[in-house]
Amino acid sequence: MTTTVDKSSPLQKPQLISTDQPPLKKQRTVSDLNQVDQLKQLTTVVADTGDVNAIKKFSPQDATTNPSLIYKAAVMPEYASIVDDAVAYGKGDLALTMDKLAVAFGTEISKIVPGYVSTEVDARLSFDTEGTINKARDLIKMYDEVGVKKDRILIKIAATWEGVQAAKQLEKEGITCNLTLIFSIAQAIACAEVGCTLISPFVGRIMDWHKKAKGVDGFAPTEDPGVMSVTAIYNYYKKYDYNTIVMGASFRNKEEILELAGCDRLTISPALLQELTNASSNVQQKLDASKAVNMDIPKIDMTESTFRWMMNEDAMATEKLAEGIRGFAADIVKLENIVKTKISAKF
Repeated sequence: MTTTVDKSSPLQKPQLISTDQPPLKKQRTVSDLNQVDQLKQLTTVVADTGDVNAIKKFSPQDATTNPSLIYKAAVMPEYASIVDDAVAYGKGDLALTMDKLAVAFGTEISKIVPGYVSTEVDARLSFDTEGTINKARDLIKMYDEVGVKKDRILIKIAATWEGVQAAKQLEKEGITCNLTLIFSIAQAIACAEVGCTLISPFVGRIMDWHKKAKGVDGFAPTEDPGVMSVTAIYNYYKKYDYNTIVMGASFRNKEEILELAGCDRLTISPALLQELTNASSNVQQKLDASKAVNMDIPKIDMTESTFRWMMNEDAMATEKLAEGIRGFAADIVKLENIVKTKISAKF
């Protein structure tokens, strides 16, 4: 104990007074936080998975799924009951069962995350505006049946011209949309101009294309073509005050993620969330809406002909959009084959 002598009064004997104070509670600083927690201070972190247990682990604000992720989750033993329940609901109707399966996973996820859950329409409807609208309405109705309100759900649609027009109508009906497979500024502008709630511009797949085209092993984070694409979209949106949320997606490494710190949202796989959790280096804000406002960015009047011409001139965007749609469609077929087997055994 540390003491001092109190000599304030000559009539009293000196008193021993303790100067010990209760230890101050240590304040957490940025350097104490892992990179996920630091990132959450700059952007909204979203889990890119259909694995409910993985979502619980990282406590994201939102969660996104797609046919590939639902397929991976559906073949995991711990989710067999969800598949079985969807089969029972469908009563032998394959399309109905598939919709119920997507909604069932989304419903479970909605119990964990406080924000949006993205549920994707059948990729085979990517060039069918009316078909996409009808499918979205069906999915929202199914969610409503189990008490999940439509303001919790983002209907995920491939950003073809037809998909954008479907989103335009759905947004008018109060059905919020996430336009996915964004590889070009043309897609992004088209989505913003019809009032889409959110877009998912892809990062890693853009980098994949450029690595192959240029015969290189990779890019420095600041020179990553995918990072540069999302940055350009973000700056355009903030420059012209669009309300559409920019959510970077499809990351190949955590450096791509960190280079987009400050983006509205970033949807991240469990594996990369774990890498970020294990790291504690300082995370710096890279995207800043206040700076974008003063940037010299020409405005583009987006019409259907302009959209199609810009996509035609962008080999990467055209190829990756088509490839993405084919990939999601293939995973739907894989999932359908699993469901068909279960339907045959039950009915």
